Amino acid sequence: MNPLKHVAIIMDGNGRWGLKYKNSRNAGHKAGLKVVEKIIKETIKKEIKYLTLYAFSTENWKRPKNEVNYLFKLLENFLINKIEDLNNQKIKLKIIGYKKFSKKLNKLLNYSEKKTSKNSKLQINLALNYGSKSELIGAFKKIRVKKFKISEENIDRNLQTKNIPDPDLLIRTGNTKRLSNFLLWQLAYSEIFFEKKLWPAFNEKDYNRIIKEYRKIKRNFGKI
Repeated sequence: MNPLKHVAIIMDGNGRWGLKYKNSRNAGHKAGLKVVEKIIKETIKKEIKYLTLYAFSTENWKRPKNEVNYLFKLLENFLINKIEDLNNQKIKLKIIGYKKFSKKLNKLLNYSEKKTSKNSKLQINLALNYGSKSELIGAFKKIRVKKFKISEENIDRNLQTKNIPDPDLLIRTGNTKRLSNFLLWQLAYSEIFFEKKLWPAFNEKDYNRIIKEYRKIKRNFGKI
């Protein structure tokens, strides 16, 4: 049975779900946040140590301004209302991406990371303003400045995910089969599951079904 330390999720389909069922993309984002809470609880139950959530990509700035503002307001409210609970559950929050948000949100993100930094039950890596290509360029720039040689080890050490094991499993909801500039280096040997359901319709049963299927896979890593 395959060990499972790290699950990464592209939470796709909030807007489409919101338009279909509530006539509002923002309503879909609100519903999607409730699913995040359920999946966090299930991840803890499964004793999985790392959960990486693709919340906002570098390309998502192209969306309508009111939708972007709503997303950040949702995140602000979540951190204000839930960070104590996350800390009490011994959950560590780490942000990967570039903190180019409002002063209020940046302050909340920094506080949340510091508040939970010593926790070890589960580490949630929240990908915000994240793009894998930008991350790789940043890593190469750091290597050049330090005058290190180009190697897999040195690239790993200079990524935003340094000291985090690569995902064993990637789940993308929303019936879209692409990686969308997410963890391109780190997903080299991850098992990938594309789920038809939109993110707000995704539930614990779906999550457990995928984990069960993952555990049955023969993982060769290039060997026979």
